[in-house]
Amino acid sequence: MAMLMLMSASAEAQQLKLRLDSLFSDPLLETTQMGVMIWDLAADSMVYGRQQRQLMRPASTMKVLTAVTAIDVLGSDYTLSTSLYYHGEVVGRTLVGDLYCVGGMDPMFDTDDMEALVANVRRLGIDTLRGRIVADTSVKDTLRWGEGWCWDDDNYDLTPLRMGRRLDFAEQMAAWMARGGVVLPDEACTAKGRLPQGATFVCARTHTLDQVLREMMKESNNLYAESVFYQLAIKTGHRPATAKDARKLMRDAMLRAGLLPQQYRIADGSGLSLYNYLSAEALTMMLRYAWFDERIYTHLLPSLPIAGEDGTLKRRMIGTAAEKNVQAKTGTVAGITSLAGYLTSREGHRLCFAIINQGVMRAAEGRQLQDKMCAILCE
Repeated sequence: MAMLMLMSASAEAQQLKLRLDSLFSDPLLETTQMGVMIWDLAADSMVYGRQQRQLMRPASTMKVLTAVTAIDVLGSDYTLSTSLYYHGEVVGRTLVGDLYCVGGMDPMFDTDDMEALVANVRRLGIDTLRGRIVADTSVKDTLRWGEGWCWDDDNYDLTPLRMGRRLDFAEQMAAWMARGGVVLPDEACTAKGRLPQGATFVCARTHTLDQVLREMMKESNNLYAESVFYQLAIKTGHRPATAKDARKLMRDAMLRAGLLPQQYRIADGSGLSLYNYLSAEALTMMLRYAWFDERIYTHLLPSLPIAGEDGTLKRRMIGTAAEKNVQAKTGTVAGITSLAGYLTSREGHRLCFAIINQGVMRAAEGRQLQDKMCAILCE
């Protein structure tokens, strides 16, 4: 009986391989490349691999590496913050001195947060400012874009202080202060500078790593990914923090996952860069690493789009066995479409996988192949 079951399992595995192999006869692959790796997490062994070690640009599946490293290194209780201080003296209801807004590269800072900063100034009894509102962006370097970003993309400016798309943070705060009833100097009262020693803390506005990861992964938000990337750099303690600092921690995470980081190229955290080079194997091994560390997996999984339900997979795999089963990060840049995540097979095996299509001029064609592969694994 045991021998019969073993033969049946072997036959099923062979049938699965044949079905997956058949996808490589698709005409699309006559002029393009596809790297695939599928891993059985229960058996801790490879189910299927095809060109899995080929170096390719990962597009936004680069965010898998960024997210896994961030949860691993920063911890799930990590917060991204924007802080407010004053330097000077409160005389009666007047601040004779400067307000300092210290950026921590929080991409979620919004009008509610700005309103809260102003409210905290008013709670100090201040209704007049005789000084400046100073933006401190010294936590990171002054590079506006990531290495290898295209000049003609609609790129976000990588500044530690922003409110939405607005980069004139101090000017925005001055306007909100005036609306909040604070009298400002007649002359220009905004500046850039660094927080001096001895400044008095007023308040901080924070958002959790989980909040940021959800938007970063579900909606593939590049600004959020670069913010997380620089949180890694900030964690090193170097000032100003640089992309090089973040890359070091990401390579360390790859090493812990059993990979040789020197075989790959990391340029940014979002996958926008033309200089990123990973493989289907590298992405799969990072997902495997996350699975075997509950501390990482329980925060990574809820951030991933669900096929046919939400995020960038909302309209994909509908009506197939993969619908609401596959949870994976998508990726798309010119010539590249990719997918990396988790699913449960018909036999109840938990699998992680990565698929990268390179040289694809119409992204939809690459996605169709990926969706077919996922459906086969779930059937």
